[in-house]
Amino acid sequence: MLKKILKFGGTSVGSIERIQHVAKIIKKEFESGNKIIVVVSAMSGKTNELISLSKEISENFDRRELDVLLSSGEQVACALLAGALIEINIKAKSWMNWQAPILTDGDNNNARIINVSTGQINKFLKEGVAIIPGFQGISKNGDITTIGRGGSDASAVALAKIFNTDTCEIYTDVDGVYSSDPNKIPVAKKIAKISYDEMLELSSLGAKVMQSSAVQTAMMYNIPLEVKSTFTNRVGTKIFDQQNIDYSKSVTGVAYSKDDAKITLVGVQDKPGVAANIFEPLNKAQINVDMVIQNISSNAKKTDISFTIKRDDLEKTIKILDTNKEINYQNLLHNDKVSKVSIVGAGMVSTPGVTYRMFRGLAEEKINILAISTSEIKLSVIIDEDNTLKAVKKLHTIFELD
Repeated sequence: MLKKILKFGGTSVGSIERIQHVAKIIKKEFESGNKIIVVVSAMSGKTNELISLSKEISENFDRRELDVLLSSGEQVACALLAGALIEINIKAKSWMNWQAPILTDGDNNNARIINVSTGQINKFLKEGVAIIPGFQGISKNGDITTIGRGGSDASAVALAKIFNTDTCEIYTDVDGVYSSDPNKIPVAKKIAKISYDEMLELSSLGAKVMQSSAVQTAMMYNIPLEVKSTFTNRVGTKIFDQQNIDYSKSVTGVAYSKDDAKITLVGVQDKPGVAANIFEPLNKAQINVDMVIQNISSNAKKTDISFTIKRDDLEKTIKILDTNKEINYQNLLHNDKVSKVSIVGAGMVSTPGVTYRMFRGLAEEKINILAISTSEIKLSVIIDEDNTLKAVKKLHTIFELD
């Protein structure tokens, strides 16, 4: 007998027919003798619908009330799934964030799960299936909080840790992790197993099959993950610890994101403390800065600093920089028509020539590199958005991932 977390994403519960199909998957697991905790996302499209409603009220809708609004999507999915299980003679019960309770810390729209009261739920697992909403919890002040878009993955992994489950299975609309987006790159191939490190890089760089904070938590507490399809019986992708890294491959996957923007401050004074003065206000505004490049200027007392942010934060970032009296610069340039393309692989550490091959391949396609960022197992470039798929296809071929 195993204790399992089964997490079902929005597409898996996107209609009544799909919810009934998910109920059959859970029934099979439960009747095999396993103790099952199910974590559910809102039905596909529901969260976006709720956000649109909030924007009809105000573009600056109150963050606390937004959490109350958005959390309702998972509540609907939980009740429908519990009802579907009861209908096929499986005892089931849903717990809302405040009933468990799922305790969180942090701000509205960006909280994190710190604990869950396990007593009632563990007792119920002896006789039935427990269903818990993803993406949310309740603060020490009793306010409903959410943990960021895609947060149901993070909920599932946190619950796997707190309930000390044997496995955490992430059910989605693809049958595993692929070397690139199979919807855009038809020759992408499924990866049978991948390390936490590689998965963390891929998910943070645009691969949407797993939320990066969920992978990070799994890596910290060595929680085995498996990504599998709700709609097929194919073997999925297992995500394990460092011992499962395949060093024989230089590159495991190619990821991309098209939600980035690049800012360049021209003619910044070149002295200690300037970079801190630029980025401290952005940090306070919870703006995530990714790549940072400082360019040598012909003027020894001046430098140019470029960095990337999420495209949604561009307007807010420009406003903060314009009003920052701690810095002086000659000009501010910005470009929101860029994308980030990355190669990831544990074998990059021990394989010479990876950087050259990537840059040569992009040059052959006449793709200009606007910025570069590296780590031990990742190499990312910023390029014009229009060249994204051409770059991904070229790199996928160069590194023999087709």
